Amino acid sequence: MSKQKHKGLTITAIGSIPLILVLGNSMLIPVLPQMKSELGISQFQVSLVITAFSVAAAISIPILGYLSDRFSRKAVIIPALILYGIGGVLAGAAAAWFSNAYPWILAGRITQGIGAAGTAPIAMALAGDLFKGGEQSQVLGIVEASNGFGKVISPIIGSLLALLFWYAAFFAFPIFCALSVLLAIFFIKEKKKEKEPPPVGKYVKGLISVFKTEGRWLFAAYLTGATCLFTLFGILFYISDILETNYKIDGVLKGAILAIPLLFMTTTSYITGSKIGKNMGLMKSLIVLGLLLMTASFSALVLFKSLVPFFSVLVVSSIGTGLALPCINSFITGSVPTDRRGFVTSLYGSVRFLGVAIGPPIYGALMAWNRTGMFLITAGLTLIVALLCLMLIHVKKAKPSENSDTLFEKLQLT
Repeated sequence: MSKQKHKGLTITAIGSIPLILVLGNSMLIPVLPQMKSELGISQFQVSLVITAFSVAAAISIPILGYLSDRFSRKAVIIPALILYGIGGVLAGAAAAWFSNAYPWILAGRITQGIGAAGTAPIAMALAGDLFKGGEQSQVLGIVEASNGFGKVISPIIGSLLALLFWYAAFFAFPIFCALSVLLAIFFIKEKKKEKEPPPVGKYVKGLISVFKTEGRWLFAAYLTGATCLFTLFGILFYISDILETNYKIDGVLKGAILAIPLLFMTTTSYITGSKIGKNMGLMKSLIVLGLLLMTASFSALVLFKSLVPFFSVLVVSSIGTGLALPCINSFITGSVPTDRRGFVTSLYGSVRFLGVAIGPPIYGALMAWNRTGMFLITAGLTLIVALLCLMLIHVKKAKPSENSDTLFEKLQLT
């Protein structure tokens, strides 16, 4: 097998991991209204199906990130994918055969969340290990695009599976996980660790040192990732509800409509990742621009209720998200030494999951309160985050004498 072909298969294998991850929430979004009626549960309870998954992942991610630094990325990713599939089987079996299904579905979703903790964040660290410089940014762009592509196709897949029975998506998870496990086993070849991992105490001291020196811009970067995912899943939750409640649109058509903003986000993520190279100054500019586009879009959504104008304006926000996320990924993955990268990227994954977790319940409450207020609060949040990125991320060219395999350019913090 040629080196180039093997590299392509490695990228495919890495890209499949976040693709599997996003199916965990996005595939269920179109099914939530039907789940609510079938199980006789409240709007808040149905939102917990997303939240339970995401909170479990957010709590577990730092632990699995540490384990991936101490042992290997594959040693965490493969068992995590298997656990993810088991959680799907538990939730599906509960929905199909248990009289009191809801608590068991939540248990299955928590199990899936723990498994999800060892997927996309560790895949980001793995991409950082195996690729360097501009190629690293390109691969991370593909990882984010794969994440976005999963979000595009998953509402459609979820809607198609629901034509069989509403809980069919749960039984699809182990199939997708098995495919990703096989790709990881055969096509991801990690470099052997040159030295023994440091003791826990020394590892923690190293992490503290990282956050002391890089902490201010890492805070801004983490907040940006969480905000992007919070707004994305909050808006998807809102759209899913109004399509079914106000327009009586469900099934595959509903999934296709939900996929529209996600398609723009995915395309933008792929293009951004392939173009930014190792230009940290450009990355910062695109992060701020992306957040400002989101602010403008959410502010304008107040004025539009008809579907076509609404989605036309929402697309601007999706483009903004697609600009910001690949740049944040490259910043974070390139910021720390390899032996601590798993933890730092995993912590980033945690805050992203927290954004996903709080999106549906908060938007559910805001929907019940005031539509205009919901969009204006969202716009205010993205504007504040844009200003924080502008102030806290200050890029300075690296000196020629500096030799670092983790920083493309030195980040000088204000």
